Amino acid sequence: MQTVINDKKYGALLTKVLPRRIETEEENKRYLAIVEKMIDKGAENFSPEEDKLFDLLTMLIEEFEKKAYPMPGVPANERLKYILKERGMKQKDLVPLFGSEGVVSEILSGKRLITFKTAKKLADFLQLSSYEILI
Repeated sequence: MQTVINDKKYGALLTKVLPRRIETEEENKRYLAIVEKMIDKGAENFSPEEDKLFDLLTMLIEEFEKKAYPMPGVPANERLKYILKERGMKQKDLVPLFGSEGVVSEILSGKRLITFKTAKKLADFLQLSSYEILI
């Protein structure tokens, strides 16, 4: 089922944010701040237009960060396992964050990708930056 987007409302959001390809760290920080405010609101509370804007901004951020902070070749799930091990934490410690051990297992095994939203949740929980999870 495809969500119907109100072009007028979406256009107003785009005009307010003026999203475009990120070229500087300052622009990246500005978009990150917008995305973090949206995350604080909660995705379940997004209008269809906000959901589209969120997807666009996270795509732009991910594109910039891939270039600005090249991944050293270690998948995010492996970095997360390492962080947990270093902190003496177990898989079950993440269950309150994701609601089930199955979801945590899928994330740690790499069956479920660590998206920007997931990285933000993990970063807040582990008191890290999202970069430390994703890069």
